[in-house]
Amino acid sequence: QVQLVESGGGLVQAGGSLRLSCAASGLTFGNYGMGWFRQAPGKERELVATISWSGLSKDYTDSVRGRFTISRDNAKRTVYLQMNSLKPEDTAVYYCAAPRTPLRNPRLQSDFGFWGQGTQVTVSS
Repeated sequence: QVQLVESGGGLVQAGGSLRLSCAASGLTFGNYGMGWFRQAPGKERELVATISWSGLSKDYTDSVRGRFTISRDNAKRTVYLQMNSLKPEDTAVYYCAAPRTPLRNPRLQSDFGFWGQGTQVTVSS
């Protein structure tokens, strides 16, 4: 079955950086676009960034564009989220996600159907 395992979360001061990783198994990784979501307390889950199967197409929600970078290493079956210039409002549980079917460039929240367990990111002011 599909397994997505996130790592790299933690506590950081505002203005700092973190790099999240997500190791995928149980799917032909190179055939799938991937995404990162986040969910803050009391808020709905939000799609933060997506990346196509090749890594050539990337998209970001407006609030993180220019600060976050999504990337992937198909040989390692891993997707990354580099987060710079972090703000307290970035505090959330971050989830790696894969589509239910091998979509090569998922863009919508509804495209995703597999989730990791999440990793906590806390940004102090």
